[in-house]
Amino acid sequence: MTIQKQAGFWLAAFVATAFFLWLFSDILLPFVAALALAYLLDPVADRLERLGLGRLAATLLILLAFVLVLVLVLVLILPLVARETTAFLESLPGYVARLQSLLVERGAPLLDYLGVEISGEELQRNIGDIVSRGAGYLGTVLGTLLASGQTVISVFSLLVLTPIIAFYLLVDWDRMVATVDGWLPLRNRATIRRLAGEIDSVLSRFVRGQATLCLILGGFYALALMAIGLNFGALIGLVAGLLSVIPYVGSITGLLLSVGVAIVQFWPDWIWIVATLSIFLFGQFVEGNFLSPKLLGGAVGIHPVWLMFALFAFGSLFGFVGLLLAVPLAAMVGVLTRFALGRYLESPFYDPAIGRGPQRPAEDRDG
Repeated sequence: MTIQKQAGFWLAAFVATAFFLWLFSDILLPFVAALALAYLLDPVADRLERLGLGRLAATLLILLAFVLVLVLVLVLILPLVARETTAFLESLPGYVARLQSLLVERGAPLLDYLGVEISGEELQRNIGDIVSRGAGYLGTVLGTLLASGQTVISVFSLLVLTPIIAFYLLVDWDRMVATVDGWLPLRNRATIRRLAGEIDSVLSRFVRGQATLCLILGGFYALALMAIGLNFGALIGLVAGLLSVIPYVGSITGLLLSVGVAIVQFWPDWIWIVATLSIFLFGQFVEGNFLSPKLLGGAVGIHPVWLMFALFAFGSLFGFVGLLLAVPLAAMVGVLTRFALGRYLESPFYDPAIGRGPQRPAEDRDG
């Protein structure tokens, strides 16, 4: 098979996969979650098999332990989260109004100092428009999500169907991998296996490291915000930790929510507002300098700009499922891109002298 035919085949496969993800993005969440769960737990099942358990028994034991832990966590945390979520939604209009008045009250003197001429009524109107649009957009999104039957289906499928799907995937994981390996073209089997090994190394470190990172950050933010007495601190911390599965989203969301609540709650006592900000700055410092290098170890290996582009692109194309898949898919694309670049640098397209063989001196050719 020529290079052009190979490129055409893999391009067609990529387009077909992207179209499949786009077409079924609304129902893929439990399947993606189950696939990630099975991928995460497969090494544990392999270890139990080496200890003498059968694959079915190992899978049942693992998923039973996982479900028990999940139920225990939900029983302990779900009432707190539900109570704080209800209270937060009830208090949100008052917080927004109070924050708006503080911005007007403190923003006008600052604008006067900077030489910006604007009346208090106009400033009030502008800030009110911004806040109203933001709150209206958020309310519309939340209302659509909550009113949609798809939300109920997604939550049900995530909690109920994900363990069932993960069970079947985990039982047949090795068999599925062997079957797919048997489908690989013989001529390129070694190369594809090497690339698959690199991708597996990247994804395994990312999935396991990111899950651990989310648990650590969520626990730290929740406990630290509760310790300083921030309203809804546990809820904000848990949300920040949960959303940390999507790079940057968790920390930014938690920071904005916590600082906004702290300004309304503690103003004009700046020490607690600064303490709230310091918690997230400290968390980001520890994450960037200690946790991520230790847990992820540069597993993804992609530039932050490319990472942000992947988040926006996949999120725009495939919704929330795209956000979850953005980093793993970006890492896979990175591995394949480095491979393609290496092949290009070793080809005559880059250096026409490659593949020609050694050139004899002119006198040897004439003689």
